[in-house]
Amino acid sequence: MHYRIVIVGGGSAGVSVAARLRRAGEDDVAIVDPAPWHWYQPLWTLVGAGVVPIGATRRHQAKVVPRAVAQIRDAVVELLPDARQVVTAAGARIGYDVLVVCPGLELAFDAVPGLAEAMATPKATTNYTPQLAPKTFELVRRFRGGRALYCAPGSPIKCPGAPQKAAYLACDHWGRHGVLSDAEVTYATGAGGIFGVPEFARVLEGVVKRYGIVTRFSSELVEVDPESSRATLETSGPEGTSRVGIDYDLLWAAPPQRAPAFVRDSPLGGPQPYGWVPVDRHSLRHVAYPDIFALGDVCDAPTSKTGAAVRAQAPVVVANILDVLAGKEPAARYDGYAACPFTTAYGKMLLAEFDYSLSPHPTVPFIDTQRERRDMWLLKRYGLPAFYWNLMLHGIG
Repeated sequence: MHYRIVIVGGGSAGVSVAARLRRAGEDDVAIVDPAPWHWYQPLWTLVGAGVVPIGATRRHQAKVVPRAVAQIRDAVVELLPDARQVVTAAGARIGYDVLVVCPGLELAFDAVPGLAEAMATPKATTNYTPQLAPKTFELVRRFRGGRALYCAPGSPIKCPGAPQKAAYLACDHWGRHGVLSDAEVTYATGAGGIFGVPEFARVLEGVVKRYGIVTRFSSELVEVDPESSRATLETSGPEGTSRVGIDYDLLWAAPPQRAPAFVRDSPLGGPQPYGWVPVDRHSLRHVAYPDIFALGDVCDAPTSKTGAAVRAQAPVVVANILDVLAGKEPAARYDGYAACPFTTAYGKMLLAEFDYSLSPHPTVPFIDTQRERRDMWLLKRYGLPAFYWNLMLHGIG
């Protein structure tokens, strides 16, 4: 098989790029992805809060891929950029003129000893899988006090605000049901602060204070003992590193994340152990292969791995693909735009929009998004999902 443009990955990035290419008149496009379902993952925060059922966040993959785009329902196992080929699990070799790499990322539960085993117990959960997100609310609902530990790695993860959002919504729930006063809530993150953009960090610091959350910065979750319900944190500081064990009654953890194995073990992958695809931060073109572009969670563009980033990246990638196919240098530029919608309570949200400069980059006119707002919650719950299914996946907006 050979296609003019091959897209590896049928998530938000792959489908958005395919739709925009079709709108631009490209009729020889293929998406390679074995997944039967397409998930709108940003709503998993609200699944974990008991607001949205998990079934409302998925649709059949076949129904979201644009018409006239070839769907190759197979897993990629090897990338051969020098031969301009993609190899699938079934043994197919698919040739291309231009390759788009956007398979998302891999959850590395195995990177923290005991973490995967803990997720099978009735005390630990996460919102990062469709199987576990509903469990989050069950644990929050049954919690009657004790130690609740929320953990986030310092390395890049998709939706880096997700651990905070889960903690805030849990605290709000417990506050409404008279449980928060009996809870000791800790937020531990490998990052050096609550958020990298000062204007939004100040608001989030107020949220943390409001709920009485104890913060541990530069603290990585390095081990979990599910039998004793004990987590080990490693904290880095000027005097070196130290470890502390924390007993928990509820553990919510974002696992470390990395590029899929077929990416990080290929010539396209970047430094281990993460293997993010190295791209020019503005053109999103691979640094070594001019016929390859990468976007979304898998690329190493120094911005947050969010759906909002994909929305800004997709038109840049499509414009630059068309330039390359026309024999021109890519002219479109991505400025690092991303957004983190922080659900700070039931009915309240802070929309943090920023770019490579880590300065606020508001896109909603006439609204002060640097504070918690009810209308932003409605945008999260209803507006953004409608935009995603009806516009973004169709190459619009």
